[in-house]
Amino acid sequence: MISLKGQLINFLIRKNYLFEGKLKKETFSAATSIPEFRYRCEKGASRFGKLPSTIHAKKDVVGGVPAEWLEPESAPKNKLIFYVHVGGYVSGSCNDHRNIVSKVAAAAGVKLLLYEYRLAPEFPYPYAINDSVAVYREVLERGYQPENIIIMGESAGGGLALALLLALKQKKIPLPKAAVVISPWTDLTCSGESYKTKNRLSPAPLDSWFVFSRHYGGGNDLTDPLISPLYGDLEGLPPILINSGESDELFDDGKAFYEKARVAGVEVTFRAGEGMVHCYPLLSPMFKEAKEAMDEIVEFIREHMQFGLR
Repeated sequence: MISLKGQLINFLIRKNYLFEGKLKKETFSAATSIPEFRYRCEKGASRFGKLPSTIHAKKDVVGGVPAEWLEPESAPKNKLIFYVHVGGYVSGSCNDHRNIVSKVAAAAGVKLLLYEYRLAPEFPYPYAINDSVAVYREVLERGYQPENIIIMGESAGGGLALALLLALKQKKIPLPKAAVVISPWTDLTCSGESYKTKNRLSPAPLDSWFVFSRHYGGGNDLTDPLISPLYGDLEGLPPILINSGESDELFDDGKAFYEKARVAGVEVTFRAGEGMVHCYPLLSPMFKEAKEAMDEIVEFIREHMQFGLR
């Protein structure tokens, strides 16, 4: 049973267009301005408040990519959450994600690295995956051990995090200890039934995923596993926790990846958020369901980080 507060907040998020003075959801097309979309994302991120006073933020360049370290007080120096941001591959930055993801670092007590992979349509595939591999390589070069790294991401960032695991496996680069993905975009062909049945239930503009897919795909085969990790060979991947809201057009992507990973012998857990919208755990602690989901994510991170061991 969904809590009353959970129902209310999810309803308000789904109807966010009403607060912009619109009577119906916006529909995206190839003509939609991506710079304007980025501006709106940056503006919207300001609603997530300020960086917690217990988190120290430090800008850096890692693997030639702009990045930012978010470090809680007393965090272990050798453990790291390698975070891949959201944005449909066309938006997202350290600035618009800093406050959102800092709650993960603060709750887990683990240093977090956030980085700015290059964005489509100016930089379509394979720029994002290449940047991610470059950042991960340098993280290892700086002395972080794979067994002390957890990769995490949400939405397109969740899909990119899973694609990064496949890229690392292909390149025979040591894999991280585990991965956490929230509402991951694993199939850029957008073939799942939930794209048709749940886009009207979500806060995302209508047809936005199809537009983002064309921008990022750049004319490449969308079933390439490094674009759509659902189509990859998943054998040998580390433990993965997947959380997907049931009222999200990406729900089928998360569930399908879980089912394929389980068959491939991966230690994988799937949590379906009843009646929940896109990436709802990051709304913690606003309502019970979000807090419970975030608590599970933090527990998973701390368990696989083997706190207390060096």
